[in-house]
Amino acid sequence: QVQLVESGGGLVQSGQSLRLSCVASGSIFVYSITSMGWYRQSPGKERELVAQITTSDNRTNYAASVRGRFTISREDAENTPKSTLYLQMNNLKPEDTAVYYCKSDVRVGRSREYWGQGTQVTVSS
Repeated sequence: QVQLVESGGGLVQSGQSLRLSCVASGSIFVYSITSMGWYRQSPGKERELVAQITTSDNRTNYAASVRGRFTISREDAENTPKSTLYLQMNNLKPEDTAVYYCKSDVRVGRSREYWGQGTQVTVSS
């Protein structure tokens, strides 16, 4: 099992920045995470991918709407099964308002995915 706990959401004005964090922990399954990503969902809309990063080579992928404004990164703790995912969000816009979720893909025998509980980001104009 992998537990994901997000933090860093809040209310900001348009043009400001926020940094989201997601801590993955809980078992040695953390060592088998193949990729991690940030998704978001606003009322009445489907959940969408914001950014994704692979663990083998830190290859990143961004939604077109956030490319150039958001940066995804990650770091692994030493000697313990724990990994932290970040999303630096700059020049925020009202349309970025959503609940942001962290997701990890794990390969242990079969593929599994784990989700965090979400953190609210609200951008006022």
